[in-house]
Amino acid sequence: MARKKIAAIVTTYFDGSHANLLVSRFVTGFPTPSGLIESQVDVVSMYMEQLHPQDIGVEFAREHGIELFPSIRSALTLQQPMRGPWPTAPGWEIGELAVDGVLIIAEHGDYSPNERERQLYPRRHFFEQVCGMIGLSGRAIPVFSDKHLAYSWDDARWMYDRAKELGIPFMAGSSLPVTGRTPWFEHEVGAEIEDALVLGHFNPYPNGLDSYGFHGLEALQCMVERRRGGETGIAAVRCVEGPAVWEAAEQGLWPRDLAAEAESRITEVEAGRMEDNCVRPALFQLEYVDGFRATTLMLDRHVRGFAYAARMDEETISTGFHTGDTTIKESFGAQGLAVHEMFLTGQPQYPVERSLLTTGAHAALMDSRYLGGVRIETPWLDVSYRLPVA
Repeated sequence: MARKKIAAIVTTYFDGSHANLLVSRFVTGFPTPSGLIESQVDVVSMYMEQLHPQDIGVEFAREHGIELFPSIRSALTLQQPMRGPWPTAPGWEIGELAVDGVLIIAEHGDYSPNERERQLYPRRHFFEQVCGMIGLSGRAIPVFSDKHLAYSWDDARWMYDRAKELGIPFMAGSSLPVTGRTPWFEHEVGAEIEDALVLGHFNPYPNGLDSYGFHGLEALQCMVERRRGGETGIAAVRCVEGPAVWEAAEQGLWPRDLAAEAESRITEVEAGRMEDNCVRPALFQLEYVDGFRATTLMLDRHVRGFAYAARMDEETISTGFHTGDTTIKESFGAQGLAVHEMFLTGQPQYPVERSLLTTGAHAALMDSRYLGGVRIETPWLDVSYRLPVA
């Protein structure tokens, strides 16, 4: 069988960028703890919106025979830009969809933040351009969109609905749900989970909580979506910051013991107490439609890593996610392999509803933060889904 042709649509491409960590895996192979797994698809085209001062994308494309195109349309049709001043002029043929899958990576780049410290990456714009060509062709090809679906709920919901309308096999989200864990743990589908918490870190630069907070929510959701009854959606959220985080712990509003248990699974921990080491910690409180409650605790200092802890029938379990410098390529390798399987089979490897829900929750949490830590009811986050029982 002919190898699948993949188009990469990225914002920018430098060492350590998500474009490099993901697109490169589809060319050079996927790192795993047991060795490198070769790609069975070919990245044949790339659209890169911005040239980073330390760009490596142009040279990487040249070395590996990937053609760079000046537009998303041309990267999907493998045709150079339309010519002529008017649509009736020669050369205005739109072209046919000529690839079998699309990688959208709109992370990093020189894009403005807004007053809520959300980075305005063009995720919906990129996806809308791809959907335009899919709609014209009548051929639904698999699409992966890295991290949040969008910086706003309206855009995220539009993307989800448009993919459904066109029948697009669609995956999105963080690498955290598929990366390695120590010790390995995953709830059985239908588990009785009493309480759950993810402990994570974020860099205290502007917009750091926007970027890293989504990882924390996805790490939490990939665990708690396996609870009894399946996912029911989120009814309300609240984000508090600074000393209010520790005050809430003293009031019993979040499980301090689970945070300590999760901390025991992270290898990079500063000496001392998290209460003393952190300057502007953030607490995400999630109230689910079925009454379940969960917490994501994001620390600007004290730890570097992510871990999960839960209480089940008065027993506490925990696991740490592999996100350190020595395992970061393996975590993106695992994510790339999941997307790679979708490109080969046409079947998403995990539910895009997870990333729709976490995207919406994150947007509401950033609103809560901006408004001073108010509780926000979220009836629009009635995103319900169930995982298949193995």
